[in-house]
Amino acid sequence: MENQIQDTMPKPDKEAQIIRTGMEIVAGAIPFGGGILSAIASNWSESEQEQVNQFFQYWIQMLKDEMREKEQTIIEIMARLDINDEEIKKRIQSPEYQSILKKAFREWAGVENEEKRKLVRNILTNAAATKICSDDVIKMFLDWISKYSDLHFKVIATIYKSEEIGRSDIWTEIGKEPVREDSSDADLYKLLIRDISEGAIARQHKEKDPYGNYLKAQRKPKQVSTNTMKSAFDNIEKYELTELGKQFVHYAMTEITPRIEYKMPEEDVK
Repeated sequence: MENQIQDTMPKPDKEAQIIRTGMEIVAGAIPFGGGILSAIASNWSESEQEQVNQFFQYWIQMLKDEMREKEQTIIEIMARLDINDEEIKKRIQSPEYQSILKKAFREWAGVENEEKRKLVRNILTNAAATKICSDDVIKMFLDWISKYSDLHFKVIATIYKSEEIGRSDIWTEIGKEPVREDSSDADLYKLLIRDISEGAIARQHKEKDPYGNYLKAQRKPKQVSTNTMKSAFDNIEKYELTELGKQFVHYAMTEITPRIEYKMPEEDVK
């Protein structure tokens, strides 16, 4: 693959001319931006071809890395699925599942590290093997991968493991040291908790009756007055995951054990 790409790269003595011609062709297809592209192409000199080539090499390498990640993800998904299971076979061939796959790979730019790649892999694998929520919800889970940070996901996992936990305990569980209330870390933490609360992933714990109805909070004893505001690390109010949050953990953070072992060839591993 790499050799083919190298072979198709423009030769140094013709490179600038080919690039200018290409941009002029593109310019003709873009009504509003065409003039700007033509001006850029005409201003490139032959002496700039080396710098332009470096840009091309960089972009091609990014595309190669992305293709390698997608290939690895697909292989890891198939290694975890029982293809002999008729339901799974029917599912992965369905237009609905294909739509989920296309969305995941079309929006791959949001998968900026290995941890997020594994979350996407788990979602796609579990979406093929189980059915506990609608495909629309699964697509929203994919949106969350690019929307939220690794720290968000650490907090979500901590709340899930603890079922009910205060903000101070969450902060400790994710490995953070105590910080001042007026620090940027405290501001970031408040924003993070607000994100997952407004996103319907987590909420303050509420009591329910046997039928799933939420009960009104009982009046709390009057607390001693204080001249300081509520702490970002308050530990009185407990947090829990919503049902949507629990489903996200099932799809994104639950890994199906591979049925077969597969190792990417050395030349394909960066």
